[in-house]
Amino acid sequence: MKDRSLTSPTARVSDRELRGAAAGPYASTAQSVTLVRSGAQLLRERIEAADMVTTHEAARLVGTSAVAIIAWIKAGRCIGVSNLRRGFKLPSWQFEPEIWPLLQPLAECLGTRDGWQLLSFLETPSMALNGTTPRLALEQGMPGSRILALAAADAH
Repeated sequence: MKDRSLTSPTARVSDRELRGAAAGPYASTAQSVTLVRSGAQLLRERIEAADMVTTHEAARLVGTSAVAIIAWIKAGRCIGVSNLRRGFKLPSWQFEPEIWPLLQPLAECLGTRDGWQLLSFLETPSMALNGTTPRLALEQGMPGSRILALAAADAH
């Protein structure tokens, strides 16, 4: 069996592993590469979605400056995800009155200011919310205190 080097002379992977046959309980290198690529594609698609705006567009939405928006992102006051090209992209819906006041407390409950983690929490269906997302639950009138309690439980 011939070995091939993927990333470094010490990282050798057999032809069998490259075809996707994992030895033991772990995914093969080829399977891992495929998974990482599909995840990167999903992130790109989310960044390019119609509801994502630039910091300048967000600043116009709320009547402030792009510098203030960036400071808010860093403080966990709003959700901003790193845009691979430059700056941040932000979901425009976060500035809605049902969601905006909860963002900083949500970041504190989750123990993170990372935009992807905040976005993921708000957009992932939860069994505690009968399969709906926290964002949709808020938009439908669920009390913010229930979402914050869910976030605190999720963080532990």
